[in-house]
Amino acid sequence: MTRAQLIAQIQAKKSVLCVGLDPDMDKMPAHFPRTAEGLADFCCAIIDATAPYAVAYKPNLAFFEALGIGGWQALARVADHLRSYPHHLSIADAKRGDIGNTATKYAQGILNELGFDAITVAPYMGQDSLQPFALPGKWGIALGLTSNPGANDFQLQSMADGRPLYAHVLDAYRAWMSPEQWMVVVGATRPEGLASVRAQLPEHFFLVPGVGAQGGTVEEVMRAGAISGDLGLLINSSRGILYASAGDDFTEAAAAEAERLVADMQTHWPDEV
Repeated sequence: MTRAQLIAQIQAKKSVLCVGLDPDMDKMPAHFPRTAEGLADFCCAIIDATAPYAVAYKPNLAFFEALGIGGWQALARVADHLRSYPHHLSIADAKRGDIGNTATKYAQGILNELGFDAITVAPYMGQDSLQPFALPGKWGIALGLTSNPGANDFQLQSMADGRPLYAHVLDAYRAWMSPEQWMVVVGATRPEGLASVRAQLPEHFFLVPGVGAQGGTVEEVMRAGAISGDLGLLINSSRGILYASAGDDFTEAAAAEAERLVADMQTHWPDEV
């Protein structure tokens, strides 16, 4: 999916909702079997229920990998189901990051073979570990400033010039990464940091997790991160949508929560967009 195609969907729906698929067997409605197949069925039902409101989906690979080979088969089913929604960006939340030849194989397997449109990646090993993900028609989504407590260990450490380490990483992104093919992960629970990242990367799309259960708000994200013209945001919600109900009405509840989030986005939609 190209940037222009993504923007067209955002403008058509007036939505920047990304639904995170972090399926936890212990939280699924009781009628789903606690198997990899049940996990896939649950995810596909959530996709069908929320597709009118979402512009992107983000399966978290860890929740599938934890089930071994059955989990990989479930992931393949979910990836195949997402291909039936070609106007929605599909993101593999994998956070891969390794030397170039290994990164090339990750890109081949996840972006080409499984067919995802995008993949999250970690930058610690440098430019050669990122570039293999820049495949035609695909997106890399690199970590920028995250909202977990461990962000203080490295990302927020001051460098010799007084700026935090993450700001230096963003300088590299600006030099290495076209906004036509690369996004950046920025946590919703640090709105001041989001504004700082936007100042450094005025044209890149941001994938923003942390809204809802983790404490971030749509209003703060829109105010700090939106840009004129195409908004430049994908706001992710996972648990709030997936587990809106544990009963037989889970699809209706998921759709209602997705609709509520989109209405919140529209309330804070920039006038010029």
